[in-house]
Amino acid sequence: MAWFVQVRELHRRVAPLVLLPLLITVLSGVSYRLARDWLGFSRDQVHWMMVVHEGEWLGADLEPVVVLLNALGLLWMLISGGALLIQRWRRRVH
Repeated sequence: MAWFVQVRELHRRVAPLVLLPLLITVLSGVSYRLARDWLGFSRDQVHWMMVVHEGEWLGADLEPVVVLLNALGLLWMLISGGALLIQRWRRRVH
C-alpha cells in the first residue's frame, strides 16, 4: 500500500508540469482541425496553429524532445491516475 502513497505524491508533483504543455497541444490541435473543417480556413491561414501544436517554434533540435516529453507526461498521468482510481475503487469495495 505504501507504493500508492509514492505514486500519488509523484502524480501530484508531475501534474502541474505537464498541464500547460498538454493543454497547448490539445487546444492548438483541435483549433486547427475545427478552423479547417468547420470554419473553412485554408491550410496557410492556420498553419501557425500546427507550428504551435507540433512544437516547431522551438526549433529542429527541441521539437522531438518536447513531443517525447509530452507523450511521456501524458502516459505517466494516465497510468498513475488509473492506478490511483483502481485503488480507490478497491477500498470502497472492501
